[in-house]
Amino acid sequence: MAPRSAGRRRTCIGCRRARPVGELVRFALVGERLQEGRALPGRGAWVCAGDDDCLRRAASPARLRRAFRRNVPPGAADDLIAALEPVGHGVSPSARRR
Repeated sequence: MAPRSAGRRRTCIGCRRARPVGELVRFALVGERLQEGRALPGRGAWVCAGDDDCLRRAASPARLRRAFRRNVPPGAADDLIAALEPVGHGVSPSARRR
């Protein structure tokens, strides 16, 4: 039997491609910070796991504002990038500098 998430697809806010949820990382706006986690409450945004280009594009204020349907605090893009490092999603140093 296939896992329940096998057929679920979401759109990456960086590249705008629909992918299976297993290939993406979900973020939610919790208070004034972005946090990584699929079980977090509220509106979420999805980014391709391990793709520096998608991460860089997703961290733009305009894309975050569109995804969360509200203004996102200025440091939220830094939260997005920092959240990927400790969980080992393969973010290279070049993505952090852009």
